[in-house]
Amino acid sequence: MNSKVKSVLDTILEQFKNSDNIPSAIALIAFPTADLPMFRWSLINQLLCYFTGLTDFRGYRQWEEVKRHVKKGEKASYILVPWIKKDKTADGIDTTLLAGFVTGAVFAIEQTEGEPVEYQKIQLPKLPLMERATELGVNVAAIPGNRNNLGYYSPNKKIIALASPEECVWLHELTHLADDKVNGIKGGQDPIQEITAELGSLALCNILGIDGSKHFGNHYRYIERYAKELDISPYSAVLKVISNTEKILKFLLKEK
Repeated sequence: MNSKVKSVLDTILEQFKNSDNIPSAIALIAFPTADLPMFRWSLINQLLCYFTGLTDFRGYRQWEEVKRHVKKGEKASYILVPWIKKDKTADGIDTTLLAGFVTGAVFAIEQTEGEPVEYQKIQLPKLPLMERATELGVNVAAIPGNRNNLGYYSPNKKIIALASPEECVWLHELTHLADDKVNGIKGGQDPIQEITAELGSLALCNILGIDGSKHFGNHYRYIERYAKELDISPYSAVLKVISNTEKILKFLLKEK
């Protein structure tokens, strides 16, 4: 076996020894924030990139296409690339077959320089309670997004990633962070966690004097969506999480 291919496979096996890493990694990969090249790669290759803790990986030429280049001295990460071999059948018909795998070098955006990519142009405003996230050991960063995915909180990466400058999106993810510190949270889109985060966001808008009225309909629809997964009404869903939400907000606001 090619030594580089073996090294890549060893990396995957090593990560699988720590079973806690895999579900959270897959949850994040299944929640892509933008149409980036790496989201068209295989799950294995996306996992290999995720394990580095960096984001937005591309090949050397792919970075050149967006007028960026790899900084001198940067070390590549490696993904698995199919080795397709051309052949002929006994009847003389041209055919192709998978002969194995080789490795391909990729680099994260943090390892490149040049023209800004579109999502780097996102300017986050000064957000309320930003210092609380810092106190809890979490960074806040702008990320690429689309109309359905506006952000996420990652306990493993210790980051709140935002693709929207809206305060209600920020407060939703901040409530996830506080929920994690108070209760510990599961990976993926757990209905109870999502309802709690949305109710927390709505409450924080009121507590902090933020006019979130333009988002009230969105808050309701979000809670309604996850209430359906639990086969209960939005009202029942709110009652189910209201006590825990109060505890989370007290922790976030440092109230005894």
